[in-house]
Amino acid sequence: MNEILKATLIGLFFGTFGTTIGGILGAKLKNPSQKFLSFILAFASGLMLAIVCFDLLPEAFELTTLPTVFLGIILGIISMIFCDLIVDKKFSNKRSLNSNSLLKTGIIVSIGLALHNFPEGLAIGSGFGASLKLGLSLAIAICLHDIPEGISMSVPMKNGGMKTSKVIFYVVLSGVTTGIGAFFGALIGGISQSVIAMCLAFAAGAMIYIVSGELIPESNSLYHGRMTAIGNIAGLLIGILAMSIG
Repeated sequence: MNEILKATLIGLFFGTFGTTIGGILGAKLKNPSQKFLSFILAFASGLMLAIVCFDLLPEAFELTTLPTVFLGIILGIISMIFCDLIVDKKFSNKRSLNSNSLLKTGIIVSIGLALHNFPEGLAIGSGFGASLKLGLSLAIAICLHDIPEGISMSVPMKNGGMKTSKVIFYVVLSGVTTGIGAFFGALIGGISQSVIAMCLAFAAGAMIYIVSGELIPESNSLYHGRMTAIGNIAGLLIGILAMSIG
């Protein structure tokens, strides 16, 4: 029981620390240009693609079969479409078109990252089941790549009209699911690898929808130029580097 508690607390700390640091940095940016906002959103999309292609899906394929992974991806996409519709309905007719669009993107990203952080927590919890070194290395790697994710979440919410305190609250809340995932990861360990694989694929599907349905369209609408493409490429390359180090 002590090992489960340790894994949960470590997952909770590292999961919230990275996103919180990124959230604070993003919220403190004063009047960023359209060009910068576009770069941040494009960067986040590249980073998420790297996580999906070089972390979540390869890990899922190692644990289970192709049909299970596909099912998880489809369920993740459907869940984000459902969340998108709810958020769209909730925030429509409340602000100007541009602010409303940014706010909606921020909320959708926060929901997606919360879903994505759960299987990351599972990985941390399962890693501690294998060895202390593996668990800690996973926790640190996840913490580092959570920083730009926190920025990508807070910048559109802040510039969409949300108060800084509320932005930070949502950022921290999205990181809490890492601790929840770490608890279940330590609890089930290697007993049910298919469940872990399904969670990884589910998170991948959610992030695929966020990238293609929210981040890329929004970044292109904010700024038409090379900086958007550069941000996307930079996020992808840094994501690949983070995955290789982790």
